[in-house]
Amino acid sequence: MATGTDIRTYFEGRWHDGDAMIMRAADHGSWLGTTVFDGARYAHGATPDLDLHCARVNRSARALMLNPTVSTEEMVALVREGLKAYPEDAAVYIRPMYWGISGGPSAIAPGDGPAGFAICLERIPMPPEDATARLTTTRFRRPVLEDAVVGAKAGCLYPNNARMLVEAESKGYDNALVADAMGNLAESATSNVFLVRDGAVLTPIPNGTFLAGITRARHIANLRADGVTVTETVLTFDDVHTADEVFLSGNMAKVTPVTEFDGTPFAVGPVTRRTRELYWSWAQNRG
Repeated sequence: MATGTDIRTYFEGRWHDGDAMIMRAADHGSWLGTTVFDGARYAHGATPDLDLHCARVNRSARALMLNPTVSTEEMVALVREGLKAYPEDAAVYIRPMYWGISGGPSAIAPGDGPAGFAICLERIPMPPEDATARLTTTRFRRPVLEDAVVGAKAGCLYPNNARMLVEAESKGYDNALVADAMGNLAESATSNVFLVRDGAVLTPIPNGTFLAGITRARHIANLRADGVTVTETVLTFDDVHTADEVFLSGNMAKVTPVTEFDGTPFAVGPVTRRTRELYWSWAQNRG
């Protein structure tokens, strides 16, 4: 079942209207989970960092030992072609993806042949600006590279995210903050996290246990250019409780203010609002 509406699918050399069938029962991806994707956005007339999202899906494919077949430049051009069918004021989720088709000699590892490729465009509204999130903790943790392909945006990582979200929802919360293997703060179940203290911004340093997002990097660059001190460092859950502001960063919503973490309330503060303003100003002018 699709998340959004008004879907277009690029597959086997052309655009199809609707949620096209793209994978076969014996494909390596459907059998053994060798799938990767990326998520970009078209909103407010802009496609922020589209080229970086397209480049990352090719890196993700290689991390799963798949052979990507479409260059970043070709992918960007295909997305722009597909978006022409949507009105200028539409909000569209852009999802290029690869999956394994053939298996190697062991069957478990993917084969040397080209990977399957598709792009799904799905009309999904941007969350309203007053949307917020209440957070709790979860017993599930982020894996390390020795356990999982944490450097890729891989479908096989998402069942762990789902466990985190279901646990948080069962406790009456929207999302969960997640520990890395050492017990330090990594991110939320769905997106990266930023803390604000005394006007300065703190965010967990990338340590190989979570995907340091493209939108995260854009926020860091925008804030620093605006004169805000941003520090990537080791953080604990106690640091969250003592923050002045907390917000999440991800492609789907870009900025989500946090209003509670396990009983500690937060206001939607000036740095959180400024981060959103800077992002969309950059996106509409240069993104």
